[in-house]
Amino acid sequence: QRARTQFAQAVADLAARPQSIETLQSAGVVSLLRLLLLDVVPTVRQTAALGLGRLADYSVDLAEAVVKAGILPQLVCSLPEENRYYKKSAAFVLRAVAKHSPQLAQAIVQCGALEMLVICLEDFDPGVKEGASWAFDYIARHNPELSQAVVDAGAVPLLVLCIQEPEIALKRIAASTLSDISKHSPELAQTVVDAGAIFFLAQMIPNPDAKLKRQVLSALSQIAKHSVDLSELVVEAEIFPVVLTCLKDSDEYVKKNGATLIREIAKHSPELSQLIVNSGGVAAVIDCIGSCRGTVRLPGIMMLGYVAAHSENLSMAVIVSKGIPPLCACLIEEHEDHIKAAAAWALGQIGRHTAEHARHVAAANVLPTLLDIYVDTRSSEDLKMKASIFVAKKALKNVLQKCTYLPALEPLLHDAPPNIMKHIIGQFSKVLPHDSKARRLFVTTGGLKKVQEIKAEPGSLLQEYINAINNCYPEEIVR
Repeated sequence: QRARTQFAQAVADLAARPQSIETLQSAGVVSLLRLLLLDVVPTVRQTAALGLGRLADYSVDLAEAVVKAGILPQLVCSLPEENRYYKKSAAFVLRAVAKHSPQLAQAIVQCGALEMLVICLEDFDPGVKEGASWAFDYIARHNPELSQAVVDAGAVPLLVLCIQEPEIALKRIAASTLSDISKHSPELAQTVVDAGAIFFLAQMIPNPDAKLKRQVLSALSQIAKHSVDLSELVVEAEIFPVVLTCLKDSDEYVKKNGATLIREIAKHSPELSQLIVNSGGVAAVIDCIGSCRGTVRLPGIMMLGYVAAHSENLSMAVIVSKGIPPLCACLIEEHEDHIKAAAAWALGQIGRHTAEHARHVAAANVLPTLLDIYVDTRSSEDLKMKASIFVAKKALKNVLQKCTYLPALEPLLHDAPPNIMKHIIGQFSKVLPHDSKARRLFVTTGGLKKVQEIKAEPGSLLQEYINAINNCYPEEIVR
């Protein structure tokens, strides 16, 4: 008995060291531990399970070896009668196997483990509940089918009870599991809502534990993202204005997840966006974008774009809250193309409504920056760069179609490619006939000279624009 105990303990200790894994694997340790799972001594069984969990956690090959050795059925068949230490170790094995792929997670489902894990969720010991929650999380996160299997096993109501327990670690993983169940579809999110999760999640937003706040905000985001109705249920849990405090949190992930939650609500309807504006959400997000760097900014940038896209009034609310300067700063400061693309898109949404909206965007001197991104071909093979260029082009067009702000348009005449040039010339052809000061400036800054250099197809729209501009001046000036 002592020898078996020492052997199981030695293997479990070695399995915790990456440099020992290959040696253990070549020695056929999985089949040796399988025999010890049937040992009469509880400590040996528990330690053998711990060793198997560590091995399976290390690589997909070892996880597959555990499944092929037929260990899962014998691991779970006696689970209800075992002590809490064995239950924790068994849950660890299941979680370690499930994490690698949907196929391995499916193997967990097929061996009847979910029913046993539900029993563990009802255990009096918080550590056993925590282990079961981890296992459910690693199964549910892969795809809707596996998530549905977790729901069908009856785990959701018990997970909602777990987030009400006093232990912080248990709350964290239960909230994470509810988040991963909710993310796949509106129907799965609705199951979580029907179990009463929103109320208890919303209550935990002010909790001082940063890791718990991350998971709570993530879970609410995954629920809200699917539909207007689900978003409204989240809002009705009175998350505003308390969620805005998360945007000033010292933890970067809390900031990011808080902004993501607000974004997921804002995107659905003008009414929800207006509610966010009324609660001070736009100003709080703008402050957040200005105070951080990198991907933490991304959900806030997207949120401003969604709000601005809904209506002229909401776009003006973003402008009045001084949302344009930090978005311009993102175009210049950020190196990741997808963040630049998001900022360009948001500026395009702000400027596309009326000439007044476009003037605010143009006055921030953002058009030359957008043009630089659009004509930049350094990374033209890179998909992200292509996306960034496409968004910059679209944003430019959105603003140019409404823009009558000549000082911003003038510099673009000398650099813009033909398809953007058409929009710029079109704007000048609208403004110059009615503005004598603009006509004078257009000559002295070289704009009229540039127009004469443009080769347009006879009879084309661009040629019509050029003719309209030339008609504003005496013939000798045009010559």
